[in-house]
Amino acid sequence: MKNDDHHIIYEAARKRAKEKRGLYYHFLLFLVGSLFFVILNKTLNVYPEKDWYFWAIMIWLFVLVMHVLRIFVFKPMFGEEWLRRETDKLMARHNQKVKELENKLEKEGAFTDIPSSEIKK
Repeated sequence: MKNDDHHIIYEAARKRAKEKRGLYYHFLLFLVGSLFFVILNKTLNVYPEKDWYFWAIMIWLFVLVMHVLRIFVFKPMFGEEWLRRETDKLMARHNQKVKELENKLEKEGAFTDIPSSEIKK
């Protein structure tokens, strides 16, 4: 394995580890923030007539779930490797169509040899 390949793999792993660390921080912040919302609403009586803490926690939980999905589901599914594979697949399909078109035109006689004296420069 080349040193450049090793560096690329290392950087990708490091980036992935940072993304996971960010998710773990988000989860810890969610737990502390949720507790803070409950204390604020129930103990410190900030708008005690409504249980607004529940909806604040639910909205934050939704954002946290989106973060989890992005890190563990969508990122691996539609990450850089997927992008490379999809690009290669599209390029191969394009090249195949070009070859088919060239063969069709060649069979129809579109690529006849033209004497160089007839080509205008």
